[in-house]
Amino acid sequence: MLSRPVFDYNSLNETGNPSRTQPIKTSGLNLILISMTILAIETSCDETAAAVYGETGLLSNVILSQAIHNQFGGVVPELASREHVRSILPIIRGALNDAETSLDQLDGVAVTQGPGLIGSLLVGINTAKGLCYALRIPLVAVNHIEGHIFSINLSREVNPPFIALVISGGHTLLVLVNRFANYQILGRTHDDAAGEAFDKVAKMLELGYPGGPVIDKLAREGNEKFIAFPRALMKSREFDFSFSGLKTAVLYYLKRNTEQHRNRHVADIVASFQAALVDVLVEKTVLAAKNHRINQVVIAGGVARNNYLRQRLSQRAETENLRVFIPEPVFCTDNAAMIAWVGFQKLKQGILSELNIAPVSGMNLATL
Repeated sequence: MLSRPVFDYNSLNETGNPSRTQPIKTSGLNLILISMTILAIETSCDETAAAVYGETGLLSNVILSQAIHNQFGGVVPELASREHVRSILPIIRGALNDAETSLDQLDGVAVTQGPGLIGSLLVGINTAKGLCYALRIPLVAVNHIEGHIFSINLSREVNPPFIALVISGGHTLLVLVNRFANYQILGRTHDDAAGEAFDKVAKMLELGYPGGPVIDKLAREGNEKFIAFPRALMKSREFDFSFSGLKTAVLYYLKRNTEQHRNRHVADIVASFQAALVDVLVEKTVLAAKNHRINQVVIAGGVARNNYLRQRLSQRAETENLRVFIPEPVFCTDNAAMIAWVGFQKLKQGILSELNIAPVSGMNLATL
């Protein structure tokens, strides 16, 4: 959906730097710019992030992960909001400094509008609004999921169409990407997200938070066939996921066995759990690609850093004649660089936002 901008762009062009910007026609408005620089802000959960992106590519990418949540075994929304308030301005200054860019050189600000935690999103959105109002430059709202989908383009160019598997602590969905801003959601989780399942199983075993990296490392020492945990919906021809049953199966297994048994076989338990979860992810992704006759697959989101998933999907892709693309690890977890990339494309196309936008915790791709 194209939002009408609140700015007088004819006036904006007159006050801009003519040596850096050229007007282009978009939706009947004189909009900047052939040569552009954009600041992006990401605060959807517990990472405070800012990035600067220009015509030559990514100029800076600063991320602060909030360690305060580790003691609670998960993200505490109120604490996340407060940490964003404390950190957002220093993080933005750091991104601008790293990019050797000043505020008056910015041509727009992109910000995550959703999905995410309302309080966290609000910090980033209000900061972006303030900057845009003060600097008289456009605001570009970006969908967090869309950022993950195109995060691969920070490492290498991958043009649609492709199948995107977005897997993180809060999201698990399969998307058919026909072109930029044209998506079809093929499947999503009915309950827990993949990353959430990792965190909860790690909490059961007292392995710490976040659980994904710990399980990924520990599982390498275990036997993935030690326990035959369920693989929900894997035989279904649909593309939806369900991981609550797998999580519950791990819980019941731990209850049935002694603490001594658990401690002796913890690597086997997490390896078996990880194999069951990854089997479903791989099977559904390959099925979606084959059914839609797409030979490109992009894996994105925090769980895309999982080494076992990368290995299994790459092996399966060879047999199915698929090309698999996975972003660099730093671009898998939440970051502002991916928001900057999407925001940059939108700014060039004149897809802008008004200053009265609000955070949307359940925002999905259909609302773009």
